[in-house]
Formats: sequence, C-alpha cells, structure tokens
Amino acid sequence: MKTKFVRHFLTLLDLSPQECNTLIERAIELKKAHKACKSSEPSCQQLKNKVLGLIFEKSSTRTRVSFEAAMMQSGGGSLFLSPRDTQFGRGEPTEDSARVLSRMLDIIAIRTFEHQRLEKFAKYSSVPVINALTDDYHPCQLLADMQTYYEHKGSIAGNIVAWIGDGNNMCQSYINAAKQFDFQLNIACPKGFEPNQHLIATNKNRVHLCHDPVTAVKEAKLIATDVWTSMGQEEEQNIRLKTFASFQVTPKLLDQADNDVIFMHCLPAHRGEEVSALTLEDSRSVIWDEAENRLHAQKALLEFLLKSTQA
Repeated sequence: MKTKFVRHFLTLLDLSPQECNTLIERAIELKKAHKACKSSEPSCQQLKNKVLGLIFEKSSTRTRVSFEAAMMQSGGGSLFLSPRDTQFGRGEPTEDSARVLSRMLDIIAIRTFEHQRLEKFAKYSSVPVINALTDDYHPCQLLADMQTYYEHKGSIAGNIVAWIGDGNNMCQSYINAAKQFDFQLNIACPKGFEPNQHLIATNKNRVHLCHDPVTAVKEAKLIATDVWTSMGQEEEQNIRLKTFASFQVTPKLLDQADNDVIFMHCLPAHRGEEVSALTLEDSRSVIWDEAENRLHAQKALLEFLLKSTQA
C-alpha cells in the first residue's frame, strides 16, 4: 500500500517562499473571477464534493465565515464542530479524534489554544490540517494581509513593515511572513510583551525589536496592529490597557511612516484602544479589503493543500 503524502498548513513556514507567492497570485485570480461572476470562473474544482471540518475551541467570525463560504462557493461543504458538542471537547485524546475525523473528512481546520495540540492532531491526521488560529500563530490571516498589500501596492519584498502592539500570534506570524515574503519587520511593543525570543533570534537579519512606535514606523510601507488583550487573556485587560496606552495607532502615527503607507488590522478592532476610530476610517486603511481577502486566500489555500496531498 502506498503511503499518503499529506501537506499541512500550521505556520507559513510549511510552504516555500515560492509557494507562498504562487498562492497569493491564485487568490487574486480567484477573487477577480468571483467579482466578475464569470460562468467560466477558474473555480477551485479541487474542492467540489469535498468536506471541510471546522474544529473551533475559540470564537470566530471572519475565519469561520470565510472558510464556510469558500467551500460553498466551490461546490463543497463544511461541518462546524464545536467542542461543546463533540468528544474532542470532552477529553477524547487528540490523536484518537485525528484518526477518526480524518477518515470522514477531506480537510480539517482547527482553531485552538495550544499550538502543540494542533501539531499533535496533524501528526495523526491522514488529511491536510490548517491552523485557523492558535496562541502562537495565525498564518491564514497573513495570507490575506499579503494578498491585500499586493493588490494595493505590488510586491512587499524589500519594504519595511511595522508591527505595533502585543508580541502575540499575529506578531509572530508577521515574523514568519518577513522571511517568506522577504521584507524587513520593525516590532514595537511594551517591555515584557515581546514575541518569542527564539523566533526573534532566528530572524535577526530581518526583524528589529524596539519599544517606541514612532521609531518602528519610520519609512514603513505597511503598519499593522491587533487587540491588546487576546482571547484567554481577559483577566489581564486592565493591566494591558495601562501598559499599552502609548501604542495606539493613530493618523498622527501613520504620518510618521512612508508617504505611501497603508494600515491593516486583522479585526475585531477595539476603537480607542489599539487603534483610534479615525485610523480605521482613514484613506490609508485597507482593513475591509483585508477582511474580505480571508475568503479568497483561504480558497486558494484549500485548493493547494488538496492538490498537494496525494497517495
């Protein structure tokens, strides 16, 4: 019996830089065709009659809707599996759930807390597994962000990107993106809230860490941020609000960057905290395009993984 070769997407590093760029190009192609409502749309035929399982232990709007819509628009289907309604959330070993579900589903996306649990599930799964967000990484969002930048400004390679705020899963995914898409990343965060130090050290040739937003955004072509208090950190909210007070992204901060800068936020946004209401409505903000592109980037990702997984 042949051994099945399975491609997973747990971080951006599971793809090569060339594959990352090809996937972005495909997402743009799919988006244009979808917008044009072409009867001969180059749709993801690879998804037709396929079933995506969505195992979400964290709440979601954009991730869930974009994955479900991607499957529906491509002739496939999806099943939303809440841990409240399945044995996955009642103590069944991760490896057992992986073995069973991957015999019934064609591809699986997991949104959970510990990245190690996702890795363990993928190890025992016989179908592709996608990281729909963990405490460490959110790679699907970065695909949408890179697609959005390309649509507005062209290639991001060689440019400066500034991350302002918490050194969280989004920040760490931006570090991986700096490597895969060949840009320089400036990170500004309060002391004590830095991203993984090993990740910083591994990418020291293209990542600069500081504690001053103004310094970080100098000459930046893209400024990105996220909420100061992520899911599971609610007890820290009051402390974080005080600690991060000087890290809000405002139009004035955008003014300190390159004249051609654009602003991104993965959403949901807390107006008046990590970003001002004026920034979200600023002409330099591309957050709504960014949110929409979750659909198209993930459609391209689903297609790629299923094509790449062969017996």
